[in-house]
Amino acid sequence: MAANDMPEIKIDADHMFREESFTDLKVGSIRRLIPVTADGDDDSTRQTYYEGQASLMTPAGNLPLSFELEADSLSVAIEQFPDAVNAAAERAIEELKEMQRQQSQQIQVPGQGDFGGGQGGQGGRGQIQF
Repeated sequence: MAANDMPEIKIDADHMFREESFTDLKVGSIRRLIPVTADGDDDSTRQTYYEGQASLMTPAGNLPLSFELEADSLSVAIEQFPDAVNAAAERAIEELKEMQRQQSQQIQVPGQGDFGGGQGGQGGRGQIQF
């Protein structure tokens, strides 16, 4: 892709937020996103957002979770965190189960996904097939 083919990337100055992070150093963290003007001053005409973040350990490794907290203060976000993280973990587990189910139902066609090491390939000649 040539430099002149690149899309223009521009920050939306009317939609800026200052980010603050709070953590208990054990379970997770809460991000507070405070709306600001392009000059960095607080913008009281827009809503402050809270987002929770945690990690779920799975047999396959660490699964990061990120979820919105419907709160108007840090104390309310802290109260909501346990239920919200559990709901996010349940959604993530269900999504993983669905992905596994879909993969297990895929029809395997000879030569597909075979890089020449088995039947149906080009005998390992390293050529791309179309």
